Amino acid sequence: MLKLLRKLLSDTNPLRLFYHRIKAALAVLVYWFPSKNLNVIGVTGTNGKTTTVNLITKVLEEAGFKVGMASTINFQIGDQKWTNNTKQTTMSPFTLQKLLRKMVKEKCTHCVLEVSSHAITQSRVMGVNFDTAVFTNVTEDHIEYHGNFQMYLQAKGGLFKRLNRSKRKVGIPKISVLNADDPNYDYFDQFIVDRKFTYSLDKGTCYASNIELSPEGSNFTLNIPNHSIEVNLEIPGEFNIHNALAAATVALANNIKLEAVKRALEASHGVKGRLEVVDVGQPFSVIVDYAHSTDSLQKLLELYKKVTAGKLFVVFGATGGGRDKAKRPKMGAIADELADYIILTNDDPYEEDEWQIIEMIAEGIKRKEGDRLWKIPHRYEAIRLACTLAKEGDTIVIPGLGAQEVQVVGKEMIPWSDQAAVREILTREHKVHI
Repeated sequence: MLKLLRKLLSDTNPLRLFYHRIKAALAVLVYWFPSKNLNVIGVTGTNGKTTTVNLITKVLEEAGFKVGMASTINFQIGDQKWTNNTKQTTMSPFTLQKLLRKMVKEKCTHCVLEVSSHAITQSRVMGVNFDTAVFTNVTEDHIEYHGNFQMYLQAKGGLFKRLNRSKRKVGIPKISVLNADDPNYDYFDQFIVDRKFTYSLDKGTCYASNIELSPEGSNFTLNIPNHSIEVNLEIPGEFNIHNALAAATVALANNIKLEAVKRALEASHGVKGRLEVVDVGQPFSVIVDYAHSTDSLQKLLELYKKVTAGKLFVVFGATGGGRDKAKRPKMGAIADELADYIILTNDDPYEEDEWQIIEMIAEGIKRKEGDRLWKIPHRYEAIRLACTLAKEGDTIVIPGLGAQEVQVVGKEMIPWSDQAAVREILTREHKVHI
């Protein structure tokens, strides 16, 4: 019956959204409002959420708190850590409330949650009493699901809208942490909270100065009112300075000392599947990343275009069969502009025809197949071709799946790892050099 209703009713049909609300309300009642016993920090935005969630968790731990955390790629309750294989940024209400209850049972004081626009629209976080809401950035993503960019923006804003309306916990104010550099900052700034903090590359409550970028990371001065400190961040990209600033601002809002922030940030070596280097001794670089939107792909390719001495390869397939079709030719155009070699392949096609996805991406690419462009649906073979063609000084970027350990093809969830595929290919191809 439920499967039939899903076919008859669209994802955003009022009846279907009402069903989600009932489900969420039941979940909260079953596990009896566990978030009331936690300082809950929610992170939303298009890009950078997972890295920001993990950095905030590191900072809180460095300050001596026991922390629970849930992100697109990983879960944590204190010292317990495990992989998120659900293919969901934010879990279903019953799973989420159960996790929160376990955090309380294990005596966590803080919880850091990655919150997607789908989760807000589908009431998955209904009943979660958030205390701090963090905004990373907003660019076009999930537009087909939400209808248009404004509705997508409003979905993200839902996290901030509910802050002032939710019940206060003793000694914990309602706080917003906003990226002042984002063009949509003013939209998020309108929401009323007890305390508001901003971060930026050059202004705000918390900001960076004296920025020095390198392929290995960045050095910058972290500035807060009446204090500053030097930070050596071992995660490359200007966008990761933004993520670090978001974590530092959350720390400032929670009265955590700047020295603890510095220690936490400098001890962070990135998140699995985000700018992850795969190195088995090959003479070229291989980077696995989760970039699956136009903005994130552009930033990723711009970063490695600058630091690559040789040629830049990109192997990708516009993650998400049946969703966000409009972004595909745009991502193709970005790859056409920035990459020397393009290999189009499968990400998660779900039940959509894999060739249709590839051809839609190719619409944005001016070059023809064979002219530094190949179309290879089998992801392993696509990666193998890139590894075969790459020479010393080149960089291969493989965005789309990141740390995912399964690939959805049709209705099947197939075990898959970009990192494992690269290691297997390179070990075999370069065995003579080992």
